[in-house]
Amino acid sequence: MKTYITLFIVTCQSVVALAQDKTPYLTKSLSNDAIKNVFVSTSGGSITVSGATGQQARVEVYITGNNGSTPSNEEIKKRLDEDYTLDISVSGHELHAVAKNKHHGDWDWRRSLNIAFKVYVPQDVATNLETSGGSIRLDNLKGEERFSTSGGSLHIDQLTGNIHGRTSGGSITVSNSKENIDLETSGGSIHASDCAGTIKLGTSGGSVHLEHLNGKIDASTSGGSIQASNIKGELHTGTSGGNINLTELACSLDTYTSGGSIHVQLNQLGKYVKIEVSGGHVDLQLPSKQGADLNLHGDKVSADLGSSFSGTKEKDRIEGKLNGGGIPVNVNGGGRITLSLN
Repeated sequence: MKTYITLFIVTCQSVVALAQDKTPYLTKSLSNDAIKNVFVSTSGGSITVSGATGQQARVEVYITGNNGSTPSNEEIKKRLDEDYTLDISVSGHELHAVAKNKHHGDWDWRRSLNIAFKVYVPQDVATNLETSGGSIRLDNLKGEERFSTSGGSLHIDQLTGNIHGRTSGGSITVSNSKENIDLETSGGSIHASDCAGTIKLGTSGGSVHLEHLNGKIDASTSGGSIQASNIKGELHTGTSGGNINLTELACSLDTYTSGGSIHVQLNQLGKYVKIEVSGGHVDLQLPSKQGADLNLHGDKVSADLGSSFSGTKEKDRIEGKLNGGGIPVNVNGGGRITLSLN
C-alpha cells in the first residue's frame, strides 16, 4: 500500500505543533509499512534516523523559521505552499521524505524555513540521507548507511554495516560501531571511540581523537593534532600540521607528521613500526620483552637499552637488534629521537 503526503494536506494531520522547536509540525506513522530503506533529503534542516527498540515507527517533521524564529502554523503552511515542496511517501517498504525550496536564484531569504526530519524505524534498515544545511544523527541501525551534509556535523552511534558519511563543514563523532566505517569532513574535528572493523577517517582542517578502536584504522588530518589511546590491530595515522600523541597501543603502526612532534607508547608490537617526522622530535617507548630490529635515524638519537641491545649506537643513528631481533622498527626524523623501554 502506498501513502502520499503533499503540502495541500499538511494541515489535516492529527499532530500539529504548538511549538515547532519541541513538538513536530507533522507526524506520520510507519507501523504498518515494514520499512527497509530510508531516503531523506532536505535543503535546510537536520536529519535523525533511529532504530532504537521500544519506539513506534514514524516520521516526524519539525519546522522553524529563519534564525530560529517560530512562525505560527498558518504562516508556516503559507510559506510551504508558496516556497517549498514537502513530500513523504511509502512504497515497497521504502520511505521517501523530501523537503526542498522551489526557488532557483533570488528570493526573500527571510521567508526561509528550516525543515528537519526525525525517522524512527526497525534496526535492519538501509539509509540514504542528504541535507545542505543541518546535522545528521544515526543510531541503532544495521545495514548500508550513506549520508552527507554540506554544513553540519555527523553523530553516529551503534551502527553495524557499511557506513559512509561526508560533511563539508562540521565535526564527526562516531561510537560503538563496527564493520566498514568511512567518514570524512572538510572542516571539523573527528572523535571515534569503541569501534571495530575497517575504519577510515579524514579531516582537512581539524584534530583527530581516537580511543578503544580495534581493526584496520586509517585516520588523517591536514591541519590538526592527533591523539589516540587503546588501539589494537593496525593503525595508520598522520598530519601535515600538528603533534601526534599515541598511548597504550597494541598494534602495527605507521605514523607521520610534517609540522610537529610524535610521542608513541607501544605496550605490544604488531607486525611493524614506522615513524616519519620532518621537523619535530620523537619519543618512542617499546615493550621491554619483545624482539625488534631497530633502525633509527635523526639529528640526535639516544636510548638506554642495556644488554638487551646488540648493534650500532651513534649520535645520529641506532641500528641493531633488541632482545634478539624481530619486529621492524623504523624511525626517521629531522630532530631528536629518544627511545625507551616500558
